[in-house]
Amino acid sequence: MWAGQLSDNALTPGLFVRLALTAMISPADMVLFAAVVREGSFSGAARQLGITKQTTSERIGKLEKQLGVRLLERTTRRLRVTGSGAMYFERCSAIAAQIDEANKEVQQQQVEPVGLLRMSSPMLYGRRYLAPVVSKFLGRYPKARIEVVLADRRINLIEEGLDLAIHIGPLDDSSLVSRKLGEAPVYCVASPGYLSKHGVPRAQDLASARCVGFSAFETWQVAGVKSRIDPVLIVNDLEVACEAALAGVGIARVPAFLCRDAVRDGRLKVVFGPKPAMVRTVYALYPSRLNLPARVRLFVDAMATLVEPMLSLHGPSRRKRS
Repeated sequence: MWAGQLSDNALTPGLFVRLALTAMISPADMVLFAAVVREGSFSGAARQLGITKQTTSERIGKLEKQLGVRLLERTTRRLRVTGSGAMYFERCSAIAAQIDEANKEVQQQQVEPVGLLRMSSPMLYGRRYLAPVVSKFLGRYPKARIEVVLADRRINLIEEGLDLAIHIGPLDDSSLVSRKLGEAPVYCVASPGYLSKHGVPRAQDLASARCVGFSAFETWQVAGVKSRIDPVLIVNDLEVACEAALAGVGIARVPAFLCRDAVRDGRLKVVFGPKPAMVRTVYALYPSRLNLPARVRLFVDAMATLVEPMLSLHGPSRRKRS
């Protein structure tokens, strides 16, 4: 028989019951026992933990029964810890301290951003707007960490283990909590060279105009008129679309923050009137509002301040001042 191995006869019914009871011991009762010894009485431990003296006595009695060991000697005036109880108290005190530390640590995360925040963002928005807020956030909260996934695709927060996603456009997942951060206007723009060559279009002329789009046969609505266009150039990147408009390829629909400088300098002209061709809403999405970690809540608050520059075609320039 291997050293320490029980023979078939060693596992008696009584031992089997004690082993089963030991496996069912609650850490809460261990913490309670440590409090009783530390306070020197059932009543003192009961006051500390917000329970009755009778409940305290009953739970300690049950603990002793599960262990099969006498932990305390009781008299009418005082409690005395047994030798086994003193040894058990040291272990229980260490466990109680670890539990208390774990509780404080997780509660602190609701006050101060701690740990890793995993988030996603559309590529263009992330490249232009995330770096400043990330830098400021990490400088203010040194215990926080951030991982950013830039992707122009639908992100499943739960499956991909993300805490937060920045989303621009219509929402299609009602199971997520959304916070509206602001709105990003989109304008139809063309270069002066294009307009000189092809003329300034009216809304009803759009279907026959040369356009830069994101898919074949898109439907655009400008000045209340819907038109089905057949783009001369199809791209999947807004910056490329804006560059194509600057080069005179055709009319492109781009966000205000992307074409603002070019419009101000006269390198691009807004067509079909001064109003935006469309407005895209910017959202912060997260799985639940319940007990939202501070790192998510405060980062979303910080993100909200960055949407403001996106709102107007005539907002501040992003170019460096000379």
